[in-house]
Amino acid sequence: MSTTNSNQRGTSSQARRPQPSSAPRSGTPGRTQQQGPAGTSSNRNNTTGTGRPPGQRPPASKSGLVRPAPKAKVRRARLLVSKVDPWSVLKMAFLLSVALGIVTVVASIVLWTVLDLTGIFDRVNGLLDQIMGSETGPAFDLRTFASLGQVASFATIIAVVNVVLLTALAMLSAVLYNISSTLVGGIGVTLTDD
Repeated sequence: MSTTNSNQRGTSSQARRPQPSSAPRSGTPGRTQQQGPAGTSSNRNNTTGTGRPPGQRPPASKSGLVRPAPKAKVRRARLLVSKVDPWSVLKMAFLLSVALGIVTVVASIVLWTVLDLTGIFDRVNGLLDQIMGSETGPAFDLRTFASLGQVASFATIIAVVNVVLLTALAMLSAVLYNISSTLVGGIGVTLTDD
């Protein structure tokens, strides 16, 4: 019995003794350092390599504010319009002058209708009758000289003449611009990003 008790006492005293490799140093409580193969000390508990235990957030910066992204610089490009294609100017001028001609015809018809509905023609006829006198003959009627058909046909003729003139003038101005841009270099244009 004495032999078994002495064996039990010996094992219990060994279990109570701390192992030298796992004992913490006095300068760093709770951390154990181990010599690496190159003689550098490494932290056994630190697996992230950042000097703090895993799962812990990095410390906040001193300012505590996030800087806004810098504004992008506005790009500018200076270009010269050195040549204008006369064919493209001819097409665009033709389309715009046709649109202007349609507007002219429609506006003249609408204007005649408004003048007729408001009674302007009757007032003008009465004024002319008073000026010329009633004994000179039959009463003057403005609608006989400016009927709706005559106004619409006159507006159509003006619109066709405008289409031809504006198209020819636009093409002539494009040719003149090309000639003058060879002398002075053209019109400068500056383009920027929004």
